[in-house]
Amino acid sequence: MASVVLKKGGGRTLKAGGAWIYDNEIERIDGDFTEGDIVEVHDFDGYPMGQGFLNTRSKIAVRMLTRRRDTVIDEAFLARRVRDAWEYRKATVDTASCRVIFGEADFLPGLVVDKFSDVLVVESLALGIDRLKCQILDALKEILAEDGIRIRGVYERSDAKVRLLEGMERFKGFLGEPFDPRVEIEENGVRYIVNVAEGQKTGFFLDQKYNRLAVRRLCRNARVLDCFTHTGSFALNAGVAGAADVLGVDASETGVSQARENAALNGLSDRVKFLCADVFELLPELEKQGERYDVVILDPPAFTKSRTATKNAVKGYREINLRGLKLVRDGGYLATCSCSHFMDPALFAKTIREAAAGAHKRLRQVEYRTQSPDHPILWGGDEASSYLKFFLFQVCEER
Repeated sequence: MASVVLKKGGGRTLKAGGAWIYDNEIERIDGDFTEGDIVEVHDFDGYPMGQGFLNTRSKIAVRMLTRRRDTVIDEAFLARRVRDAWEYRKATVDTASCRVIFGEADFLPGLVVDKFSDVLVVESLALGIDRLKCQILDALKEILAEDGIRIRGVYERSDAKVRLLEGMERFKGFLGEPFDPRVEIEENGVRYIVNVAEGQKTGFFLDQKYNRLAVRRLCRNARVLDCFTHTGSFALNAGVAGAADVLGVDASETGVSQARENAALNGLSDRVKFLCADVFELLPELEKQGERYDVVILDPPAFTKSRTATKNAVKGYREINLRGLKLVRDGGYLATCSCSHFMDPALFAKTIREAAAGAHKRLRQVEYRTQSPDHPILWGGDEASSYLKFFLFQVCEER
């Protein structure tokens, strides 16, 4: 096994509890290796730091698998990791549909596996874990079978651009026998058709599962505007809660079409409507028309995926929150989210505060939430696991 030796002062993220070693933290690599191999990691003074995958083509040169030097990385090791991940989900969330493996937070760096009813969707983002994904999936299917869950198919959605940074090609397709990629799931009593082949990411955003419930209790008899609705999840939760009327908006015609189908599936087509439009363009028009809502929901895609683009992202979040706030009636509610890791909680809160000042609104915080527990946040390793911020406010006029 080759050995990576850190520079003096290197490995700060690792020593703080993280899972990554960057290329500029490495002093030298001793021994022969192939990209993606498991290597030992040593501090500058020879102290053993554990074992991880090495890929010198990536800025994240090593992704740690274990802090123990003497651990054997074999099928039994991978099965223990998978079993631990599944037992944690059974204890913390509704497992009918959930994220079963969440990369670094489950100590399987670079791998995501979502379970939608009896279908698995896998996303592999690192070279080392890519070599082991089939072993991991086989172990997962065996462990699920022990609980009477038979997986009828696996679909891979490893089509993110970040794979190119690992020296890997993007891939999307069936792993094993093909099957109907349209899967019906139920979450919080709401039914959805999830297209695992064509939907965003792995097909459906499971991370907002309990945030949707938090909004639901405010929607009875309410007039609701759901912005960036994707396939209609917040809008449908509002409808099930007894909202008087709901408008969901998204720029994707595919998403809106799926949302309408989901509304019909739940018998909500009469009260929950969807519009394909650019939210940034639509909100000022709604304001000019004098429209006001009891509940406004803002769940945009990440406005930044890098630290260097954070400044422009702040402008986007400030603008969208200012426009959304102007549409909330006095005493109504705003649910606002950011799914960008680089938009940290303090910066996001500051941006919302500035938007509220610009809209001449006062905010009373109802609650602050993060992602669903099946997307656990690994303390010290939050560079890979902490990303979703969810604020729920009551909005008041200046008084």
